[in-house]
Amino acid sequence: MSDNGTDGGAGQAPPSALLDLVGLLDLERIDRDIFRGQSRPAVVPRVFGGQVAAQALVAAFRTVPDDRLAHSLHAYFLRPGDPAAPIVYTADRIRDGRSFTTRRVVAVQHGQPIFHLSASFQTDEDGLEHQEPMPAAPDPETLPNSTDLLPRHAHLFSDPGVADRLAEARAAVDLRYVTQPPYATAGQPREPRSQVWFRTAGKLDGDLDRPMLHLCLAAYISDMSLLEPVLLAHGRGGWTVGDVVGASLDHAMWFHRPFRVDEWLLYDQSSPTSQAGRGLGHGRIFTADGRLAITVMQEGVVRVPRG
Repeated sequence: MSDNGTDGGAGQAPPSALLDLVGLLDLERIDRDIFRGQSRPAVVPRVFGGQVAAQALVAAFRTVPDDRLAHSLHAYFLRPGDPAAPIVYTADRIRDGRSFTTRRVVAVQHGQPIFHLSASFQTDEDGLEHQEPMPAAPDPETLPNSTDLLPRHAHLFSDPGVADRLAEARAAVDLRYVTQPPYATAGQPREPRSQVWFRTAGKLDGDLDRPMLHLCLAAYISDMSLLEPVLLAHGRGGWTVGDVVGASLDHAMWFHRPFRVDEWLLYDQSSPTSQAGRGLGHGRIFTADGRLAITVMQEGVVRVPRG
């Protein structure tokens, strides 16, 4: 089986694309609670929202004791980010309690805030447990990855070069659709549900195997496909096809149980509603053995182009 050129086996060096992504999240500290991050070339002329969310979460983590992990984040995308300029993240130490820690992070470019995040962290403790069951899904090893899937549909894209740019942008992530993505069935309304399996395209071993990095990478990946059920409901192919324009407005995540982002995770996604030029996405991320690891919510602008 090919996983973007690597089998991701333990003891092997992670592929360069994954190392590049990890490096993207390794912010430069320029003061006690101020950090600077860079961006990678974007497929669209703005910074990928998952990148800003992940980097802001890294900034928050850098100010929190090591025995506390994020259990929730709530964020707003305020302005499009400029991929050619650095992003400065300022963390505010809102509260340090005995069990919980709260941080606020503002991302700034060109003197203006582009993103705002609030995150809460908790020490490990036991408690009552229940969860929704994991939905049925096929074995991810039987599904094509993006390297295989995107070229098959490049003729549908408004710019055929998008397929190569999107494959390059996602090279650090092995993302596999259970059913066809929106761009493959444009013009055919479907149930507003989608499932994808994902994991990093390589193992996080040694110094890279840190719980906070698994959480931050999950935040990065969580923004890749969550609004696609909105498109499915209306038979829209998305920005690659050019039949909608849109952007993320807000993003919320709750981290429930431990997981590894370098092992298969099922992203079960749905859209309960769309209206007034906005669509709502809901996601549940399960480990391969059925544990509910993360819940995600996002609202975004989803508009039909005028003219």
